[in-house]
Amino acid sequence: MITITDLSLGFGERTLFKDVNLKFTPGNCYGIIGANGAGKSTFLKILSGESEHDRGEISIGKNERIAVLKQDHFAFEEYPARETVIIGYAKLHGIMKEREEIYAKEDFSEADGIRASELEADFAELDGWEAEAQAGQLLSGLGLDEEDHDKLMAELDESKKVRVLLAQALFGSPDILLLDEPTNGLDLESISWLEDFLIDFPNTVIVVSHDRHFLNAVCTHVCDIDYGRITPYSGNYDFWYQMSQILQRQAREQLKKREDKAKELKEFIQRFASNASKSRQATSRKKVLEKLDLDNVPVTSRKFPYAGFKSEREIGNNVLRAEKLNFTFEGTRLLRDFSLVVNKGDKIAFVGSEHASKSALFDIIAGEKKAEAGDYYWGQTTAFSYFPKENSAFFSSSLSITDWLKQYSPDQDDTYVRSFLGRMLFSGDEALKPVNVLSGGERVRCMLAKMMLSGANVLILDEPTNHLDLEAITALNDGLAEFSGVILFNSHDHEFINSIANRIIEILPQDDAAANNSCIDRMMPFDDYLQDSTVKQLRTAAYHHTQRI
Repeated sequence: MITITDLSLGFGERTLFKDVNLKFTPGNCYGIIGANGAGKSTFLKILSGESEHDRGEISIGKNERIAVLKQDHFAFEEYPARETVIIGYAKLHGIMKEREEIYAKEDFSEADGIRASELEADFAELDGWEAEAQAGQLLSGLGLDEEDHDKLMAELDESKKVRVLLAQALFGSPDILLLDEPTNGLDLESISWLEDFLIDFPNTVIVVSHDRHFLNAVCTHVCDIDYGRITPYSGNYDFWYQMSQILQRQAREQLKKREDKAKELKEFIQRFASNASKSRQATSRKKVLEKLDLDNVPVTSRKFPYAGFKSEREIGNNVLRAEKLNFTFEGTRLLRDFSLVVNKGDKIAFVGSEHASKSALFDIIAGEKKAEAGDYYWGQTTAFSYFPKENSAFFSSSLSITDWLKQYSPDQDDTYVRSFLGRMLFSGDEALKPVNVLSGGERVRCMLAKMMLSGANVLILDEPTNHLDLEAITALNDGLAEFSGVILFNSHDHEFINSIANRIIEILPQDDAAANNSCIDRMMPFDDYLQDSTVKQLRTAAYHHTQRI
């Protein structure tokens, strides 16, 4: 259990939160939400002891162990993956290492024997005999093949390192579990596994995430960082959102009443200030006006962009036809005789564990890469705009954001271009920042402004929600759901897929030993797809064993 009393933190004149009083209890999962920069990750660092706070107290139950999801993916390069997981339980790992060193001694003394006996007792008490098996179960649950379990971390790619560090945090049933964006880098099946794990987890979980479906699945409470405070709510993300809308509406109504009252008082004071018979009443109203203090109304840290995509031309019936595309990268076959017909009205989510295959397909049909064999044909009425997963090449110059966007605008007028930037929260001096210093989230918003300018009737998006906060994800989600054209997209965000797609395509393994089908293609919502028995059979046949989707 964690008890927080009068916690405050600020940087210079900016207050992140003040006089926070909270209690986190076992058996509950608390989602920490707030705008980018509100202090979510900082709050977790304060709880873990990694960062200092200005004032207040944090009390943790006696002998309770805190586990934290590490963010440094290269901190354990010399360790095997399985041992890296066990390192998460420092006491157990220390016992294991000392135990190994004692038994490796050639001159085993009586004192060593006594110490070995003590270590064996501690080892058994901490379930040391099950440690390697439990670490392996966690790694398998998070999608690592058994052959990777004993590889050095230095040999694993970035996505696998992320999973190992998550397994490290989960290992050994810590009393308090602090997770900062645990779904980053996970595919949909691994996220589902993590959801089930946390739902059954008996201790305290505190998590920061931008994944709405994940927050809805695991959270029993939500703590909202806004208005310079942290406000707890019972329930999941959807419940918080509904409550926040009600509270915001009430706040707007109260502010409107105060503004109307202030206007009425000002008019009376101006009218009767010089009237001797009314001067006392004017003075009294002036005091009331001063107490209203409209300048000190709390301001939300949340900023909501607007994502609106409008096609300049209505799309025809012939959209895209791809025939027997083949593509290999660094010896791995990503596409094998892959064919596809895209129809008017399609909003297709590409899912599956073959992430490189999805990106390769998007690059090929967008003209960024050339297939080794096969071809594709866009309809005459189509005009597409492409959002690639890797966008750094677009932002290597020192152009201002405004001048950068002008490159893609048919209208070079500053006001016109900046209106699109304003929708993506780049207003005033923000629109003059050089693009080569932008953060990941700012780059994504620039790319979305570019897509809105295009007037395209086909949108191709490869992981567009990466680096966005919940407000921006919601805005993009709404904009794509309302878009009248065709969408081809790839995402790990369950809610994003389910609320946009009307067709699901899962690209299957493309090697020659795979099943004859190169993909599973269904006209149905994503939730229905996940429950479809025929789909499950096809997937099992293609993978020969349970794989991530």
